Amino acid sequence: MATEKLWMDSIEACYQTNFKATVSSIKEENLVLDRTLFYPLGGGQNWDLGTLTWDGGESEIIEVRGRDEITHLLENTKNLQKGSEVNGNIDWQRRHAHMRMHTAQHLVSGIVYEMFHGTRTVGNQIHHDRSRIDFNPIRFEDEMLQRVVSQVNQIIDSSLGVECCVMTRKEINKLMPPERTNMDLLPASVNELRVVKIGDGLDLCPCAGTHVRNLSEIGHIRILGKKSKGKGTQRISYTLDGLGDEL
Repeated sequence: MATEKLWMDSIEACYQTNFKATVSSIKEENLVLDRTLFYPLGGGQNWDLGTLTWDGGESEIIEVRGRDEITHLLENTKNLQKGSEVNGNIDWQRRHAHMRMHTAQHLVSGIVYEMFHGTRTVGNQIHHDRSRIDFNPIRFEDEMLQRVVSQVNQIIDSSLGVECCVMTRKEINKLMPPERTNMDLLPASVNELRVVKIGDGLDLCPCAGTHVRNLSEIGHIRILGKKSKGKGTQRISYTLDGLGDEL
């Protein structure tokens, strides 16, 4: 049975940090719940951390994985069994950092596409202190990156709202080119998708990740470096105000 993904309901749901759930299955330290707020590794975004408590026990979350059934790897599962009720608590500092980083990634990807003749995002990794985006085809000069940062930070300062909804493939393709949203890479059988929208048409992209409700929460972006990944692909690493300050 698929796990209900509570963060998917709305942008506001991404701000929830506590939930109750029932154990669907358990195998050693691996736990599947009927519902969860813990985001699993996927879509380039790292997993949430936090704790689970139950009658007679408590454990830190080590790792969260899965698409339909979400598996939570725990430090211990003492006194837990199928049907047990648990209380979950999200590590908010890590969650919010991922939210800020992921919304920033959408902005950077959109700006690079518009600024440099349809350059596409071909990969990304969202972490709490630094993140990266792979672009193709392009070779960034420092001046190009400065223009991207200036434009992105200017948009962040506009404090536009962010929301999510469910749209059909046809509806999405009417508003954005499929190569910008990577819709052309999704299986044709997938028709309805959760979409994250920034402002009134600034950006729209299918995404199951966690995001901020307003761009003002992101803070300014700072480029950490660039690296060639071959065949016209370049990787850009970045961080945000207040994150990765030790880097």
